[in-house]
Amino acid sequence: MNPFVTIVVALRAVLRNKMRSFLTTLGIIIGVAAVIAMMAIGAGAKAQVEQAFAAMGTNLLIVMPGSTTAGGSFGGFGSMPTLTWDDLAAIRTEVPSVKAAAPQLRSNQSIVSDELNWTTSVTGTSPEYFEIRNWPVATGSIFTQADVDAGSKVVLLGQTVVERLFGSSANPVGQTVRIGKSPFAVVGVLDRKGQSPNGQDYDDAAFIPMTTFAQRIQGGLGKFLVGSIHVQATGSDTTQRALEEVKALLRDRHHIAPGGEDDFSIRNLSEVASAQQQGTETMTTLLASVAAVSLLVGGIGIMNIMLVSVTERTREIGLRMAIGAKPRSILLQFLVEALVLSLAGGLLGVAIGVGTASWLADKFRWPMQIQVDVIGISVVFSALVGVVFGLYPARKASQLDPIDALRYE
Repeated sequence: MNPFVTIVVALRAVLRNKMRSFLTTLGIIIGVAAVIAMMAIGAGAKAQVEQAFAAMGTNLLIVMPGSTTAGGSFGGFGSMPTLTWDDLAAIRTEVPSVKAAAPQLRSNQSIVSDELNWTTSVTGTSPEYFEIRNWPVATGSIFTQADVDAGSKVVLLGQTVVERLFGSSANPVGQTVRIGKSPFAVVGVLDRKGQSPNGQDYDDAAFIPMTTFAQRIQGGLGKFLVGSIHVQATGSDTTQRALEEVKALLRDRHHIAPGGEDDFSIRNLSEVASAQQQGTETMTTLLASVAAVSLLVGGIGIMNIMLVSVTERTREIGLRMAIGAKPRSILLQFLVEALVLSLAGGLLGVAIGVGTASWLADKFRWPMQIQVDVIGISVVFSALVGVVFGLYPARKASQLDPIDALRYE
């Protein structure tokens, strides 16, 4: 029998009972839609985590100073200055797996323009900081090492600070602002960075040379670095080695005996990002697995309705076989019917899944990322379900005895 004729006959049989065909494919529709929606939202959440940690910086370690202890109460890491400027220099020059290192000295200060003022985080650092954080300038330029050496009164502003002090479309490069009682020349505006995973606005910040910060804002403590050190490893595969080498270097410099407790803390943000991504992937896989059960339920529904169809059309099958139809043609016809039902359900499920994911993303502000490969796999899997669960009814129809089938009432 001509394959094209077989397909036409199968389509007519499916369309003969439209409502029954639709209800039959409902399990496939729900399963595919759920898989696509869950995977799209899961992929979007994963991409958002990656973006958030990329905004922090690549291959990043943060070295924090020690903690204070008073009456058995610990102040937490960062409450006691234990890192020195010599530690920073040693990390830069003596650790082969470190690409760059920069201090982060922070203080909340009021920044005043000609007409407005805004209180924000002012950070004292070095030019390497912006390379570590993958943070280019939108206009102007980053201050130089010469500015650091000279203690120049120059400042880089984040986008939020610029909007608050000068307006959203202003270019403040070349203008002067006051931080505390000192005037600073604006040398650049940083590119927009966005928010951290906990909602902190990275763009609500200003940056000045670390020497200027120590002279004009912080003062005191001499050799101690009152803040943290951002360290960039040479690559993602060397981040853990960099952590171990920096830890060994600081323990040696601080004369900490073997088995003694560190007077500093090192955070590996790559591990935090990896843990969050794994959690997102696990949840996505769980939801997708639950949704995939609907595909199996849909396959059982297709097998059930195809068995009913074989019973209803026994006389038709007998008549076709009596006038020369081969068992192979009967088998193919019922397999095509099952395939049409499952493919139709798969395609409808794709449309509903994409629509559902988009609606959820808009309504709840969830991230979403449609994956073409997931759509392709879902459609192919739904077709496979139709073939597998349609094979038994098709074989049953092809093995009917023509004489018994013609006598069937």
